[in-house]
Amino acid sequence: MYRIILASESPRRREIMETMGIAHEVMASNVAEVITETEPSKIVQEISALKVNHIANILKNYSGDKEEDIIIIGADTMVFYNGHALGKPKDKADAYRMLEMLSDHEHEVLTGVSIIIRKHNTDEAISFAVCTKVMVQPLSRKQIEDYIATGEPMDKAGAYGIQGKFGIHIRGIVGDYYNVMGFPVSEIYETLLKKEIDIKNL
Repeated sequence: MYRIILASESPRRREIMETMGIAHEVMASNVAEVITETEPSKIVQEISALKVNHIANILKNYSGDKEEDIIIIGADTMVFYNGHALGKPKDKADAYRMLEMLSDHEHEVLTGVSIIIRKHNTDEAISFAVCTKVMVQPLSRKQIEDYIATGEPMDKAGAYGIQGKFGIHIRGIVGDYYNVMGFPVSEIYETLLKKEIDIKNL
């Protein structure tokens, strides 16, 4: 029996876990995100690994010599347009700049996932990245301003959330919808199944 830890305070990731029937605990990581990689897929994996390693160390220090089987899952999602990372907007003007850039264009959403499987006090680390292509409809100035006025873009990479009010402006996607939300749960599930771990039945 594994104790499953979600190393994220994201309400969207928690909601996905709950919707899929995966019992879990939340331990938010506040580790500094120091980036040394330059390739998009490597950047998101590096940040997600920092998160899970931080939680793994906390749990190790807390439990001491106590043996406990644990699965720690961490993720980091970034939006890339023409190879440039779009993080969370600094202000409304920055949000406008990002949305205008994405208007009538295709961009990529990458999520890095890191998993630590701790069994008998031995850790196995897994890391991968999932990419989804997103096509946005042409946006008028008013449409962008109206969306920014909802306040929704301000805490989201790329200044939008596909599951929210911006969904009406999404022309299409190629890849995993949940990945755009920030948590490619299908890939996570399949990865753990290969390790003979079914997190839905724990």
